[in-house]
Amino acid sequence: MNSTPPPANSQLQALASDLARKQSLVVITGAGISAESGISTFRGIDGYWARFNPQELASPEGFARDPELVWRWYDERRRQILTAQPNPGHRAIAELEKHFPEFLLITQNVDGLHAQASSKKLIEIHGSIWRVRCMRSGQEWENREVYEQFPVKCRCGALLRPAVLWFGESYQPSLISRAQKAVNSAEAVLVIGTSGQVWIVSGLLAQARQNALTAEFNLEQTETSHSVNYLILGPSGQTLPQLLSELTQLSP
Repeated sequence: MNSTPPPANSQLQALASDLARKQSLVVITGAGISAESGISTFRGIDGYWARFNPQELASPEGFARDPELVWRWYDERRRQILTAQPNPGHRAIAELEKHFPEFLLITQNVDGLHAQASSKKLIEIHGSIWRVRCMRSGQEWENREVYEQFPVKCRCGALLRPAVLWFGESYQPSLISRAQKAVNSAEAVLVIGTSGQVWIVSGLLAQARQNALTAEFNLEQTETSHSVNYLILGPSGQTLPQLLSELTQLSP
């Protein structure tokens, strides 16, 4: 790929034309799309929390060492996300779902904004900040409470933890299998708002490049930009609605 990509509008038109002939689409999203809703990236919460390494907080070891500290960090993230709303990029993806008989959205984000934007065929590969897990029973459930006392405990008296994937933990095999199966059969894969450095993205994108049309949506070029068929630069809250508009015009 050239160091200077073509203008986004011409790329979007060409991509829409290619997508109009496809029956199956996989979309993979990262923190970039939610940043446009005002949600700080994983390492972006500043102030007091700038003193801590997220990898030390978001880990089983960090939780075992100081569950109150970890819960206070997650509580701040929950409060921030609670006031956020899906942006036009989230909503465009929910609409794209309706254009393809086979569709799957795989998100790294734990904020729940894709579901809030009405995406149905969705895998939250890193879990959800709005789910909690009992450390004794392993049971999980949705909980949107704003907590006042930490660490948070289950009714049984055991500690609760956020039901998100922490550093050092393994992906849920059933979710990985579903994601890989969808990418294997997809005719097109869009990667949005992620650098592609996380294994789940780089691995799926490498898998997709064998058979599928690939496109990246980002504010700037990344390490994976050179290997995709289309690179769309700009805020996804603008470029995704434009893609949807182009695709809708081409639909019968």
